[in-house]
Amino acid sequence: QVELVESGGGLVQAGGSLRLSCAASGRTLSSLVMGWFRQAPGKERTFVAAISWSGDRSDYADDVKGRFTISMDNAKNTVTLQMNSLEPEDTAVYYCTAARLRFGVWADEYDYWGQGTQVTVSS
Repeated sequence: QVELVESGGGLVQAGGSLRLSCAASGRTLSSLVMGWFRQAPGKERTFVAAISWSGDRSDYADDVKGRFTISMDNAKNTVTLQMNSLEPEDTAVYYCTAARLRFGVWADEYDYWGQGTQVTVSS
């Protein structure tokens, strides 16, 4: 079993930045792919970014490329999502997630989920 605990999020003006962190605990963490999804009200949960535990591979949704950066701190078992140039369309609940040995872009490909953290971008 893997537990994911998110921190960060909040309210920011358009053009601003926020950083989300997610601490993982449990067994066999080195086999995990870590990711972030987001869900806006009335919409499906969608892929934002993912990174291998080693940090040597990452992937981003097209609408966040060049603005968001995902990174891995193996010493702290923590994945971070740095979000720059935020837009009102980025407003959503952001979820940290993890998958065993899969690098996917669909929510049902992931095995473990955090509780979610709200990100609100005002115009």
